[in-house]
Amino acid sequence: MELTITIHGKGHPNIKSTHKTTLEITKDDYLTPKGDCIIGIKADKSMADFSEEIREKIRSSDKIIVELIIGNLKETIMGKGHKDLILNHPTDIVIRKSNFICPRTLMINSDKSAKDLNREIVERLKKGEDLIFKIII
Repeated sequence: MELTITIHGKGHPNIKSTHKTTLEITKDDYLTPKGDCIIGIKADKSMADFSEEIREKIRSSDKIIVELIIGNLKETIMGKGHKDLILNHPTDIVIRKSNFICPRTLMINSDKSAKDLNREIVERLKKGEDLIFKIII
């Protein structure tokens, strides 16, 4: 059975989306120019809000899909879970191309990072547009 978690966030003028190995959304309501992996702020959920059932499904999943939806544009990112994922960070959700695991990590071995995103999406996020971050397990 497929499970979908939908998170709503916003873009910000400081979004660069240039990080080579990670991509992040955060509940924080600000973004400094140093946050080159952050593509969305003011997220209405973090992994600390996920039920244990959702966390277990993520940990045991060989295929996790994240859809980034900004207006009529959509970007799809594929990765996978891992039995050691912690999934309890109170503000940040990070997608990683590597297999590094910390409380902020949602999925590992992803096929995209912040620098790989469609630049039209990035430009719209820089204008502060709404972001839908959909996790499909």
